[in-house]
Amino acid sequence: MNTDAALLAELHRLRRAVPEISGAVLAAVDGLLVVSDLPGIDPHHIAALSAAGLGIGGRFANLVGHGPLRESVVRGAEGCVVVYPAGEDAILTTVVHPETDLVRLHAEARPTAQRLGALWDAVRQPTVATAIPPATDPDAPLATRTPMAALPAGLWSSSEDRRSPGRQ
Repeated sequence: MNTDAALLAELHRLRRAVPEISGAVLAAVDGLLVVSDLPGIDPHHIAALSAAGLGIGGRFANLVGHGPLRESVVRGAEGCVVVYPAGEDAILTTVVHPETDLVRLHAEARPTAQRLGALWDAVRQPTVATAIPPATDPDAPLATRTPMAALPAGLWSSSEDRRSPGRQ
């Protein structure tokens, strides 16, 4: 099973466990969509708004000294959107009906977010390079830029004693 299928399977499992969920999205913390099980709504917009909402919620929680954010709930007249951190680099967003038992949702969604986050974090780990880097010429000059190299010509004398800018 590839990663996308595994991530989508977790979203489906969550929706089966809590039937009041009308959709779920996994996004990266930068707001880019990872995977979606959200019919009828553009998941790219949800992913972007989820990242913004989680960032603001996290700032609020830290500002008032309530520790790390566990979830952010936006309650509307027709339902809720609940956003959970999923590991270090992902966000789980659920869209639920107004009669949803949020305690039950949290009990199911938090562990799902942890599993999704762990899977996403594992995918994003850099792989160890197996190629041998090309040998460099030990006699080649180093390509180093210094602040002095960016100064206009003639500002400093060619001799070792330096002139102050604007003085001859």
